[in-house]
Amino acid sequence: MPKQKTIYKCTVCGGVSPKWSGQCPSCGEWNTLEETVETPYTAKVQKTVAPSDKTMTLDQINPSDTARIDTGSGEFNRVLGGGLVPGSVVLLSGDPGIGKSTLLLQACEHISGDVLYVTGEESYGQIKLRADRLKIDNKNLTIMCETNVLSVCEYIVQSRPSAVVIDSIQTMYNMDFPSSPGCITQVRECTAALLRTAKEHNIPIIIVGHINKGGDIAGPKVMEHIVDTVLYFEGDKQGSYRILRAQKNRFGSTNEIGVFEMQSYGLCEVDNPSALMLSGRLSGISGSAVVAVLEGSRPLFVEVQALCTPTSYGNPRRNCTGYEYNRLGMILAVMEKRTGLNFSAYDVFLNVVGGLTLSEPAADLAVAASLYSAISDTPIDDGLCLFGEIGLSGEIRAVPYAVARVNEAARLGFNRCILPKGCYKQLINLKNDDIEIVYVRTLSELLKLLKK
Repeated sequence: MPKQKTIYKCTVCGGVSPKWSGQCPSCGEWNTLEETVETPYTAKVQKTVAPSDKTMTLDQINPSDTARIDTGSGEFNRVLGGGLVPGSVVLLSGDPGIGKSTLLLQACEHISGDVLYVTGEESYGQIKLRADRLKIDNKNLTIMCETNVLSVCEYIVQSRPSAVVIDSIQTMYNMDFPSSPGCITQVRECTAALLRTAKEHNIPIIIVGHINKGGDIAGPKVMEHIVDTVLYFEGDKQGSYRILRAQKNRFGSTNEIGVFEMQSYGLCEVDNPSALMLSGRLSGISGSAVVAVLEGSRPLFVEVQALCTPTSYGNPRRNCTGYEYNRLGMILAVMEKRTGLNFSAYDVFLNVVGGLTLSEPAADLAVAASLYSAISDTPIDDGLCLFGEIGLSGEIRAVPYAVARVNEAARLGFNRCILPKGCYKQLINLKNDDIEIVYVRTLSELLKLLKK
């Protein structure tokens, strides 16, 4: 029998150290080294398999084997790329209490066929209480309270369910590795065992993963590379809205988002998130602008708020929520240099309403408009929306999918849209009399329009 060896692995980067220390020598994080007993791998002699037993040509593959499985939620399907792919492994992560188990239990009710829900954190009675609260009554839903991943995989092979949910991977353990559940070795090996089962028997498996104090998925980074899809469930637990976002997706786009609202009876889909983001917006208030951003294939309209107050310190404060800090600093510098506005004497606060994080450069124009409105105390027309990218020379650069943004703006009731002159070719054939389109080339042109 191979001799066991005690090592220390970092829970953040997976680095290995022969002895414990307060700081990880690989990534520099503190108090992240955990003791792990490692057994050297012993290769086993396996029977040689003929290549014909493991290979298939494209015309031999049955199209029905790749048909997506409906989860019963349009928002969940959108983020997955159209539904669950048979044989895929999906990793769902998020803050404790954000609604991961609620979302998956609701999806189990609508998935056709037998569904296996494996829980290592709750008892049968606790699952029943949640199911009654969510009004779930699916006779094809099987609950299994088990933490041994080998027993789970064996049951999956025997019962052949339509889908499997593992809640959560941090509670699973593999008997072949004598380390505690939740450590790097156990998380990696349990995920690999579930992956082999999913691929060999064409069964989709959804794995719930915890996150660490830094907001990343707890466990080795290799776990995110093993699975096919990585989803993050975001939102403020004090609020009622949740956003499901894909960080990795081998079968769809990573730009799509799903918006949900947490109610007493479970998660409800939000079909029109733009109306949600703009609800409660006050009229005639300075520092507020509406931007049209694109999340995947869906135009989304979000309110950007800015506040400028005289500073009481030598260095003015710059604070932003939902927007990149360095991008805000760049826009402030460009506006000072190209338009003559003086922000150095003001504390600047920027907020994206609704808890959404804007990463698209198309939000630059609305940020600049809200900053000008705040510093000049000039309200922006409620029927006006903006989008465009700002360059260091003060020019307004074109952004893609201008037609979809303008059409959605007209549908939501906006009567005027300011956008880059470079988008003219995209809109040359657009026929929509419900909205006025105004083109700008520079920041100076934008400020002249806002002054009027």
